[in-house]
Amino acid sequence: MRKLAPACLWMILCLVLCPALFAQEAPPLKFEKGVTEKHVMIPMRDGVKLSAYLYIPQGKGPWPVLMEQRYASLRSKGSRLSFAEMAGHDYVVCAVNYRGSQQSEGTWVGYRDLQWGEKQDGYDVVEWLAKQPWSTGKIGTFGSSQGGYAQNYLAVTQPPHLVCQFMIDTGLSLYHEGYFIGGAAKPNRFKGMDAVCRVAAHNRALMEEWFSHPDYDEYWQAEDCTLHFDKMNVPCFTVGSWYDFMCVGSIQSYIGRQHKGGPNSRGHQKLYIGPWLHGRFNKVNKVGDMLYPENANFDMMAEMIRWFDHYLKGKRNEIELDPNVRYYVMGAVGEPGAPGNVWRSTNDWPVPVEETPYYLQQDSKLSTSKPTSADSFTQLIADPLNPEKIEGRGFPGARDARVVEEQENVLTFTTDTLTEAVEWTGNVKAELLVSSSAKDTDFIVRVSDVYPDGRSILIIDMIRRARYRDGFEQQKFMEPGEVYKVGFNVGWLSQIFNKGHKIRVTVCSTGAPFYEPNPNTGEPITIEFPEKVVVAKNKIHHSSGQASRILAPVKP
Repeated sequence: MRKLAPACLWMILCLVLCPALFAQEAPPLKFEKGVTEKHVMIPMRDGVKLSAYLYIPQGKGPWPVLMEQRYASLRSKGSRLSFAEMAGHDYVVCAVNYRGSQQSEGTWVGYRDLQWGEKQDGYDVVEWLAKQPWSTGKIGTFGSSQGGYAQNYLAVTQPPHLVCQFMIDTGLSLYHEGYFIGGAAKPNRFKGMDAVCRVAAHNRALMEEWFSHPDYDEYWQAEDCTLHFDKMNVPCFTVGSWYDFMCVGSIQSYIGRQHKGGPNSRGHQKLYIGPWLHGRFNKVNKVGDMLYPENANFDMMAEMIRWFDHYLKGKRNEIELDPNVRYYVMGAVGEPGAPGNVWRSTNDWPVPVEETPYYLQQDSKLSTSKPTSADSFTQLIADPLNPEKIEGRGFPGARDARVVEEQENVLTFTTDTLTEAVEWTGNVKAELLVSSSAKDTDFIVRVSDVYPDGRSILIIDMIRRARYRDGFEQQKFMEPGEVYKVGFNVGWLSQIFNKGHKIRVTVCSTGAPFYEPNPNTGEPITIEFPEKVVVAKNKIHHSSGQASRILAPVKP
């Protein structure tokens, strides 16, 4: 056998042990307006250095600085071009990777070292940037999803040179909106985080730590920004998306900062919510299966620059005088004259509504009238080894959901054809009355707009693990045959269901791979799927005494 040369062996070892080093390599790009790109390693207070890329405008400076924090790669062509475009507006742009991710040194611990503990990496980056000779000392931050979470954590640490922020599709609590959504874990998804780590084994060690804390305890409170709004003290422009489960994080960020933040936070927040999916530069009028009017397009870059120009350069562009909240009221598409598909402005959020019960009924009906049957329920099976299917990793909103609804163990409850349009604007809640043959199981609730041609366009959905029906702080298991109330928030929306349409609520107990199946045993959830599982026979009760319902935010 031919022996490998030492250089080849070294390359193979590096590829296996440090894939992130090679993931960072990218071909040179020529940027407009003379913007240059530079890689730097930024020192933290403990000596660890974080990998960052600077995009520097042409000229002498100094300039204000815009910063984004990510664990994902910064080296895609699209990311680099967008950073350079921002720099072309006379800003230095700094894109930095979290500790332990990509080329950044240190141990990967997710978001934990960005927060208010012993290490405060975001704080350290801001203050390093403020001291550079090309910096004016005024720092703004931006970013979506992971880059939104990072900004909430950063705000709590109060770096002296942080002036303002711009968040998109953001989050506040990693337990509730990240790793244990509805009490249900997604271990297979988070195994994929190996790929972003400088040392893949760090991710598995972190997952072991997570799964040793399945309840919302002190470990997770240390990553929950909702406990620290009073320490957030900068103006922030927050963008949310209706077709995104993280819309709750965007809305709660605005509410918390606007009403509980420091003096530079209260009254200096903006919220902008449109008919979009999760992401940054996808805020356009083509969303899933839906083609909204042109007014649904949002020029994210222009609004970001306008915000930063005001707060970092002192430009009098009057952005601070814009309405505090602007939200898109979705309506039917392809139906001329249909109500909705318009922007509304308001001074605050949420807007006044009438919380209206819609009751699940026998024969798959949904009605505002309470059920009259003395004993009525519908049964569904939750088989962890043969789950119903909800495909994909991202929320499949703005698409026809019939492929999910037509499966055997998926229940639908649908109104009669609407004789007049109905608007829901606000937070939708579910109150299910359930029983099960198992100690634990899951319940998934979805809301769709059903068109006259039968399309069922998914708007929101959410899962709740039954053991957490009374809160995430403790687990309470079910007794077979006993009826329990499982109440939870399904999601935020602003939708006008047009005359001639129907409103549909869907209920199921499995939906893989989007929701990873519950083994239904009541035993601790593990990273690797267990051999022992239980097939649960679940009942959704809809009788006069045990009436499952949706609480809808109906706009008068």
